[in-house]
Amino acid sequence: MDRSQIEEIRIEDYDYPLPDQRIARHPLAERDTCLLLVRDPQGGLSTRRFSDLPALLPPDSMLVYNNTRVINARLRFRKGSDGTGALIEIFCLEPDDPADYAVSFAATSSCSWNCLVGNSKRWKDGDLTQNVTVDGRSITLRATRQSKDGASSVVRFSWDCPEVTFSSIISALGEIPIPPYLNRSTEESDSRDYQTVYSRIDGSVAAPTAGLHFTPAVLRGIDLRGIPRRELTLHVGAGTFQPVKSDTIGEHTMHSEFIAVDRPLIEELSRGSHRIIAVGTTSVRTLESLYHLGCMLHSGMDASTLPQWYPYSDSHPSLSVADSMAAILRHLDATGQGTFIASTRLMIAPGYRYRIVRGMVTNFHQPRSTLLLLVSAFLDAGADEWRRIYDYALAGDFRFLSYGDACLFI
Repeated sequence: MDRSQIEEIRIEDYDYPLPDQRIARHPLAERDTCLLLVRDPQGGLSTRRFSDLPALLPPDSMLVYNNTRVINARLRFRKGSDGTGALIEIFCLEPDDPADYAVSFAATSSCSWNCLVGNSKRWKDGDLTQNVTVDGRSITLRATRQSKDGASSVVRFSWDCPEVTFSSIISALGEIPIPPYLNRSTEESDSRDYQTVYSRIDGSVAAPTAGLHFTPAVLRGIDLRGIPRRELTLHVGAGTFQPVKSDTIGEHTMHSEFIAVDRPLIEELSRGSHRIIAVGTTSVRTLESLYHLGCMLHSGMDASTLPQWYPYSDSHPSLSVADSMAAILRHLDATGQGTFIASTRLMIAPGYRYRIVRGMVTNFHQPRSTLLLLVSAFLDAGADEWRRIYDYALAGDFRFLSYGDACLFI
């Protein structure tokens, strides 16, 4: 299928009825007791528990998961010196200056972020301030709106205590931004529940939710089977919840997300000695993006950002995974870096050919979403295969979306 055919895919063909009561508002008390829908290579469907996962992985597997950590990205200010004015909500999306996540979190006087501003019309001019206590120190935090573009703004944060980092400020003042479709306020338990047990790199505004089911016991079970586990990073943006509003996917603009992959994993991928099982669509997007970014480098292109339609272009070289990874390794050698960093807008839709990922652990996704397109492309058994699987889940007791149950596709 060429690009023009893929662009004509109608999003209404990826719709399904999702009753509100099937959306999980909270996770189960024990993460790994959730249901696991298993689709085997022959297309058979079965219902297991997530705790069964170690035994279900093929012996030649390598599990790759996203180590990103959700930040307290939602900050609330009130206008007026007495703190009784209009409530303004600032949702931090990604750093602007400095643009590096780690450097921005370590800032000790000021930094700016690309943000969504709630109740934006009430913040026409002036700064917002808030007196807060961080790490036992009283500081004044100031928010200055530097620019505005539709719903997005660049907001400069500044504070008067150089002993306090921005990371400490949002940890003390901010709130975990749970998905809007949960239709409830953030609760204290979300600070724990909406993080994977292996999260460690700050930067996401949404969790890589397929990873929420893992427990130390499941990870030990995987290790006991001798199946290697590897990490990568994709910082999940708010665009992951962005619905496809156009009739066809060719009119939909994919959001950009930051990815980082360390050299040892790239070297392992180049050897091709394992069946790669990706945990979550974020890991899928990172691994598949890595292949195409290597192709861009091989072609002498700037590989700082992967355009959403590049994999479908006529100029795309048909490289082996080994050759693509070799191009990235040469780039790392030339730049003296140990980690490959880029951003991706990759669109994976039916007609896409997977290059690296051979299996995935994923949740049940929203109707009419790009994530449902990604899953359908992987199943590669007819346009309605995803629907057969979702019908099976809806006919059973499966719970849907971020805090819901999981699937294993090999």
